[in-house]
Amino acid sequence: MAPVAKAINILQGETNVHMGWLVPTLNIMVSKLKRAKISMKLCKSLVDAILAGVNKRFGDMLNDPELIAAAILLPKFKTYWTTDASILKLGLDFIKGNMEETTQLTSDATSSDEEDFFNPLKSSQTQAQQGQTVLDGYLTTTGDDMAVLKTFPSLLKLSLRLNTPLPASAACERLFSTAGLIFSPKRSRINSKNFENQLLLKLNKHISPL
Repeated sequence: MAPVAKAINILQGETNVHMGWLVPTLNIMVSKLKRAKISMKLCKSLVDAILAGVNKRFGDMLNDPELIAAAILLPKFKTYWTTDASILKLGLDFIKGNMEETTQLTSDATSSDEEDFFNPLKSSQTQAQQGQTVLDGYLTTTGDDMAVLKTFPSLLKLSLRLNTPLPASAACERLFSTAGLIFSPKRSRINSKNFENQLLLKLNKHISPL
């Protein structure tokens, strides 16, 4: 059950983990379990139960365009984490549909009302082509550092929006647990400012002073 334990440890992390880690982690975990099942003699029913549970709990998420797009917009994963073209298409279409304009289109003034009337069609097509060019450029770049996204401002902004949340609530639960140790019955009269400062110091005690 090593793939399950590893996946849980990854998703419960607090640093260097984003919402885009969810789908690739689950996808790879499922693939590893299926491969391990082939050589198993005694635990096949357990693997089947785990796979059924994952599908029941996360089945919709594995096909959620927003979560797939979040994974693609992390340079660590891009489109390498799956070979299912239909899954990748969901994410890529979501990205294309949500990319913000990075260039301001200008057009020369014309005296023809007909040209002005149909101008939005041409502008829309041009924007779509530019968006596709930006996305292709991102997917072909090398390196898996988040700094890669700085070269593509529109993708960076979308990635920040999709990947700001954490994929699990473990970090929040640890915060509440630490807060409970500080705000004990014997310290019930502590004011909010003092409580906040003590919680901040407790959670950041690993940071050495300058």
